[in-house]
Amino acid sequence: MKIEHFALQTERPAEMADWYCRHLGFTVARAADAPVPVRFLADASGQVMLEIYKNPAVTVPDYASMDPLLLHIAFVCEDLAATAERLVAAGATLVSAPAVQPGGDELAMLRDPWGLAIQLVRRAKPML
Repeated sequence: MKIEHFALQTERPAEMADWYCRHLGFTVARAADAPVPVRFLADASGQVMLEIYKNPAVTVPDYASMDPLLLHIAFVCEDLAATAERLVAAGATLVSAPAVQPGGDELAMLRDPWGLAIQLVRRAKPML
């Protein structure tokens, strides 16, 4: 088995999807506004998707109040400093600046404009 998508309940799925497409290289694989607003976004590999939706049957989590270590989306990135700077200019918030971790991985943590944690990672030895 393989993962098809990871789903995120959010207040404004169309706006969030647009931001992820413009700034993180996603493309819209499927979109609908009924019965609920939803966007399926494919990453640059075409192998991973995020579902961003708003279903009134459930509450929208307060992502901004969650510790980033509890929930985050990690992106492979070659130039963490430049990417973090670009994302901050686009409305993200820097949580922790790029830093090399024990073992050689470089990590940075940000929050998208909706408070969801985004991790940028350059692995000393790629995992995938």
